[in-house]
Amino acid sequence: MDDADLIEAGRKLFARPCRFFHGAQRIDQLPPAEGIEIALAGRSNVGKSSLLNALTGHHALARASGQPGRTQQLNFFDLDGALTLVDMPGYGYAQASKAVKADWQGLMFDYLRGRPNLRRVFLLLDARIEIKASDIAVMELLDRAAVTYQLVLTKADGVKPPALAAKLAEAADLARAHPAAHPVVLASSAETGAGIPELRAAVADMLADARGLPAPAAGR
Repeated sequence: MDDADLIEAGRKLFARPCRFFHGAQRIDQLPPAEGIEIALAGRSNVGKSSLLNALTGHHALARASGQPGRTQQLNFFDLDGALTLVDMPGYGYAQASKAVKADWQGLMFDYLRGRPNLRRVFLLLDARIEIKASDIAVMELLDRAAVTYQLVLTKADGVKPPALAAKLAEAADLARAHPAAHPVVLASSAETGAGIPELRAAVADMLADARGLPAPAAGR
């Protein structure tokens, strides 16, 4: 299947209705591990909720905030029975209390290690700033847990093309150094929509592969 077909398959997938159905603040509050799940992870205020809204075309599906650390639980969204999208708590917000930070990271790490139907984590990195030690720590944890993850640059509209190309190259080098990382790095902007079709296509391709089926043809 060529890129145009995958783009169309991704468009059709995310044209389906999507709804929030569950929030979990503790590991014992997780919903049953049913169907295929993908998650969005990243530092606080990296743009997880905004990207989820852009992917699904619902401007208020996930609540975005300019206040770092606002997402304090795992939020589960059902994409019309096709898969579950998970908006994860942010990590690395220095001004959060130590108790809250430990709770977020404990929940996040326990979820990543123990969720059998989690097929991929999209690890979001802010294209405008340097990669942080906490990002590397999460990549190392995902490597140890053998959880496949893919790096996605967010807020790419805030970076000039030469700087964005350099950041993509840096992230690709980083991905190659980590065994569980997907080799393809994507850049996106929830503000302009840049990269959203490609990210949808990546999800559609992953979904078809997880089911052991060919990716759906665009004309179906």
